[in-house]
Amino acid sequence: MVNARPILILFAALLGVYSNGYSQNEPGTELHIKKATGAIVLDGVLDEADWLKADVADDWYANYPVDTLRAPFQTEARFAFDDEFFYASFVCYDDDTPDIVNSLRRDFNYDLNDNVGFAIGPYNDKLNGFFFVITPAGVQMEGTVTGGGTGGDSFSTFWDNKWYSEVVRYEDKWIAEMAIPFKSFRYRSDVSEWNISMDRWELKRNRKTSWIRTPIQFVTASFPYGGQLVWDDPIPPSKTNISFIPYITANTSTDKEVDPVDRNSGFQTGFDAKIAVTPSLNLDLTVNPDFSQVEVDDQIINLTRFEFQFPERRQFFLENSDLFDLAGFPRARPFFSRRVGLAADSSGLFRQVPIAYGARLSGSLNEKWRVNVLNMQTKEETSIGLPAQNYTVAALQRNFWAQSNLTLSFVNKQSFGVEAGDSTKFFSNNVFREVQVGNRTELRPNTYNRVVSLDLEMTSKDTKWYHSSFIAKSFDDFNARKNLSGLAFGSYSTRTFSAFTGFSFINEFFNAEAGFVPSIRVYPGQFGFFGNLAYQIFPENESIIRMGPSLDFNHTYIPGGTNTDRSYTLGYRFEFNNASSLQLNFNHVYQRLTNSFNLLDPDEFTGFLEGEEYDWNAFSINYRSNPRKKFFYRVNSSYGGFYNGENFNLSGEIAYRYQPYGNIALRFDFNDLRLPENYGQEQLFLIGPRIDLTFTDEIFLTTYVQYNNVLDNVNLNARLQWRYQPASDLFIVYTENYLPEDFGSKNRALVLKMTYWLNL
Repeated sequence: MVNARPILILFAALLGVYSNGYSQNEPGTELHIKKATGAIVLDGVLDEADWLKADVADDWYANYPVDTLRAPFQTEARFAFDDEFFYASFVCYDDDTPDIVNSLRRDFNYDLNDNVGFAIGPYNDKLNGFFFVITPAGVQMEGTVTGGGTGGDSFSTFWDNKWYSEVVRYEDKWIAEMAIPFKSFRYRSDVSEWNISMDRWELKRNRKTSWIRTPIQFVTASFPYGGQLVWDDPIPPSKTNISFIPYITANTSTDKEVDPVDRNSGFQTGFDAKIAVTPSLNLDLTVNPDFSQVEVDDQIINLTRFEFQFPERRQFFLENSDLFDLAGFPRARPFFSRRVGLAADSSGLFRQVPIAYGARLSGSLNEKWRVNVLNMQTKEETSIGLPAQNYTVAALQRNFWAQSNLTLSFVNKQSFGVEAGDSTKFFSNNVFREVQVGNRTELRPNTYNRVVSLDLEMTSKDTKWYHSSFIAKSFDDFNARKNLSGLAFGSYSTRTFSAFTGFSFINEFFNAEAGFVPSIRVYPGQFGFFGNLAYQIFPENESIIRMGPSLDFNHTYIPGGTNTDRSYTLGYRFEFNNASSLQLNFNHVYQRLTNSFNLLDPDEFTGFLEGEEYDWNAFSINYRSNPRKKFFYRVNSSYGGFYNGENFNLSGEIAYRYQPYGNIALRFDFNDLRLPENYGQEQLFLIGPRIDLTFTDEIFLTTYVQYNNVLDNVNLNARLQWRYQPASDLFIVYTENYLPEDFGSKNRALVLKMTYWLNL
């Protein structure tokens, strides 16, 4: 008789169901969740009956640095719920290798901390949801997921809410338990399945693992490479969910740059409110908001002709903000929230513009439709030439197929109280426009600006193929034609090869005043194409994880077909097994100037003139050291041609981690600009030391100093934060600007702010 056992074993192996006693978890794998029959205590001990009988998400796979092996240290995840909380637990098997925890501050840097977490899609649309992550030290991070979590900009940590957790470290594992109130996030209770993905980042081993086996080129926390959370019992219906968040501030300031010295002190109150209109639709209200506690911007040295886009950091604008932020494309965004309540003063530093009130309705109407409607009213701010203005923004998105959507957007900016002849009072950009009347130029008030846009995004089920297209039209008092912008873009990605290419255009009179169009004052209209080709090699080498070449290209033309800009970047990247990386680039640039500009002081040096042509080459090297070390750094350096001269750049950051209580970092940017004598030879410095101390998981101190010789300014910003209750804070913020020559004070301000999160 023939022994059939070897044949059966071989057959099972070929089917992928026999490998070290494990089975592979493929996209769509189901994990069941049951209602708890007893109390679950967050104590890092999974001895409750509900944990013992819960479905276990195990058999995790490695994603990075290799994606062909099971996780050497396995993870187990379990889920449960009751009428009030959604529970999650993770058993992270480990050894006694010290964990890396960079900080005790909430919303930590994912890449610089060991952690484990999950993302849920409570609309079951494989596009939108929330994520919750925790470190071995018990530090929490939460945020929102958009676009299925397939890209780097799909995850935002700026969404905050209350939830509870406990972490216990054992010799051979660490266990995390989480309890997330149902009222803390938006969900649909009329569906029986939610999207879910889970991953674990072991920085100390430079290894990422996930519950669903995910190819190395894709994001482990994405919903396309996630499973399905199946509810065996009915999801609790949504209850009344109203959060009231009042604040109170006291401030004092001194401005020594005016004569006589201006001294002010004040007292201010306001509030935010969050009202759940439906389980998946939220109304946010703000009255007299104050953002004095928001971190200062990292200053930059901008040697380009284009405006730089700083990130939005204000909480009110961030939930569901992807519907606004991702409309259009980087060269033409119809709406940029920093246009509301922030404006640059004469020194180039951003100042707050008082906001009277705001309201925002956002969320999901059902599994196919999402909406985001915003209205903000600012107050008059004559010190920087701004009238009172109203901003209304609306976006309606329709999801279709597995991971595709169509979004219609509308933006309206309206100025009030602006009359002809007020140009000296309201002197900010775009408040008045120059109009040619016969032989003379008149300044006429610009009272409104509107943009209507349509965005299409399509992604294949396996996420290898992606397409995006966009069309927008602007409206104002001055231009009835040539006011369109648009884009068509496509990409393809496999394990070893990726490519994308696209075409874009911006008409001469396209004007999105509440958006971000960095080239609006550079080109008299533009069109062009761009793209990238990249190839990845996975060598059988103990030192190198992957490497490979890339080619980027970009061509820009103005109406009439003149090529004004073209660039080619040939690069080669190495990722090393010790978590360091190296990028080498050769860059070729051609520019035919469409407007005159000056890199340096126009009163002292000759500028570059419209119509002049420049052609140069440069080489750059970028290196990031091993972030697992307590001392780590990144260095970027370039040298080569720059217009009609040369430039040497050295920039980066040096940091030291005193785990887990503090980080000391020094950010720097140095340019040695060597142009012909009459154009100027200057050394431009920007130095920014930063001290970030986390005394406990409730008390944080950040001190930031920035010296910028371009602005001729030294800025000090110190922020003490005490999170005395979940999502409730006390801030003390001190800011001062100095003259670099003798550190004489220009101006200073001290702010005390207290917020309290009250669930009604």
